[in-house]
Amino acid sequence: MSEMALTPISSPITGEMQVPGDKSISHRSIILGALANGTTTITQFLTSEDTRRTIEAFRQMGTLIEENETSLIIHGKGTSSLLEPEEPIYFGNSGTTARLMLGVLAGLPFFTSAYGDPHLTRRPMDRVVKPLSTMGGHFDGRNNGNYLPLAIRGGNLQGIHYRLPVKSAQVKSAVLLGGLFATGTTEVIEETPSRNHTENMLRAFGADITANGHSIQVSSDKSLTAADVAVPGDISSAAFFMVAAAIVPGSELTLRRVGLNHSRTGIMDVLSSMGTEIHITNKQTTGGEPLGDITIRQRPLNGTVIEGDMIPRLIDEIPVLALAATQADGETKIRDAEELRLKETDRIKATADELNRIGASIRPTDDGMVINGTSVLTGGRTITYNDHRMAMMLAIASLIAEETLVIDDISPIAISYPDFFQHLRRITHS
Repeated sequence: MSEMALTPISSPITGEMQVPGDKSISHRSIILGALANGTTTITQFLTSEDTRRTIEAFRQMGTLIEENETSLIIHGKGTSSLLEPEEPIYFGNSGTTARLMLGVLAGLPFFTSAYGDPHLTRRPMDRVVKPLSTMGGHFDGRNNGNYLPLAIRGGNLQGIHYRLPVKSAQVKSAVLLGGLFATGTTEVIEETPSRNHTENMLRAFGADITANGHSIQVSSDKSLTAADVAVPGDISSAAFFMVAAAIVPGSELTLRRVGLNHSRTGIMDVLSSMGTEIHITNKQTTGGEPLGDITIRQRPLNGTVIEGDMIPRLIDEIPVLALAATQADGETKIRDAEELRLKETDRIKATADELNRIGASIRPTDDGMVINGTSVLTGGRTITYNDHRMAMMLAIASLIAEETLVIDDISPIAISYPDFFQHLRRITHS
């Protein structure tokens, strides 16, 4: 464990910066680059503990992957070149690696076994195991394959028509990746659109994929062809600095080349509705993914309601949005976010507990929380629960606390944002 004591700042947040590459897109670029024929070059790749797990998984199956600081070169030779790994694959703490790779491993015609760290081992895998088993994948593990470690015997998948029972891009992606190996067409139907990075990237790599309304269909009729990927900045990482600028008086911050995929920009919509001034400039599109520069100016905040179709567009940003809500005038209600209870920790309980610990007034509910605004945050000792997003949220809370805020363990931040504190010091001029 790595404890850190943070003191409040006395001046506005100003300047500009570029956040690291998008974690979701980085994961998917490795997977599709390794499955494709040809050389894929990935620039602005996020090098983190999570993405390294996906890299190492394919290296264990024989894929040559070169690393050069923030870029990767993947020498793909198609799915038939992948080899049965000699040792179990380690997913670490990465839920994205685990769930997406299970879709791939279910389609490969050999045996694999996989495990994770103690925290990932407690996260449910049945939501991807069940549809992949229906397609013909064979899984064996604790609680009928609900939890890691898992043994997978893949191959001979059949396309299915699958209606998502949960709002989850990971589940959708696992089934679509399985569909790349399946006979016939695989269709996924989602009632509420979730992040569509997998669909965008499948198109860029030449997959046979169509999307019509709530239906996404993919088949194995076309082999994937290598495609270069320029990874936009991760809006989930940018969210912490967006909220920092929104709650520190007098702040104005510009974040360069941030991904603006509509399925991920809920954080901007909610902060705008609460009163934050947000402007987007230098818009462009690369690899089917829109990006641009985001400027945030601090303005008085008002409470709001976050629910329904908005939740999948900001599910990872709810802890830091809860922090923003503690500084808003009035009450903020968050509903329909029961998925938060199945993240790295129970983020509903953890967010309420830790912000209440330092002076907030939050009542957790089964599917969200009710936050009373205009709270004075006092500082004190806090717990991260080995959750990177909790640790970063608490670091942002320290900026406006009355006294020193101690975070019990900042090491989980390396999972998604190794340079977080370096960037935080840059914009706080500390």
